[in-house]
Amino acid sequence: MQICSVCSEQTPKYKCPVCKIRYCSVSCYKNHKDECLPVKQTASPALAPDFKATHHCDGNWSVEDLLDEDDQSDRVPLQRLKELGESKELKALLCNPHLRQLLLTVDQADNKADIMKVAMQEPLFVEFADQCLKIVEPITEENICPMI
Repeated sequence: MQICSVCSEQTPKYKCPVCKIRYCSVSCYKNHKDECLPVKQTASPALAPDFKATHHCDGNWSVEDLLDEDDQSDRVPLQRLKELGESKELKALLCNPHLRQLLLTVDQADNKADIMKVAMQEPLFVEFADQCLKIVEPITEENICPMI
C-alpha cells in the first residue's frame, strides 16, 4: 500500500502530471507544486513521458496527463464521460442550487472521504450519484447479484 509522497499520512489518490509523485489531497499538491521538477526523459517514453508531450499549450490537461497503466482499471471510457455530459436527467438535477453547492463543497474539501460520508446522507446527492453510476456502469447481467 502506498502513502502520500508529501504528507506521508494518507493513501494517495492523485498523481502529479509533472513529476509523477503520488499525493492525497489538494493541500498536499499545493505544498508540492513549488518544489516540483519534471521527470527526466528516459530511453523509454512510455515509462516517463515528457511533460511537454502531455501538457497542452493552452493550459488545459487531459485524463492521460494524470493516469498511467496502473490506473487503467479506474478509468471511465471517454464515451461514458460524453454520455454524462449529454444526460438530460443529470442536467435537470444540476439545476438545483443545493446540489451544486454540495458538489462544490465536496470538490473543495481536503478530506474527501469524510465529506462524502456527509454528502451521501443527502437524498439529492444520492440521487445524483446514482444517476451518474447508471451512465458510467450500466446494469448488465454480469453485475447483478442473484437473489438467494
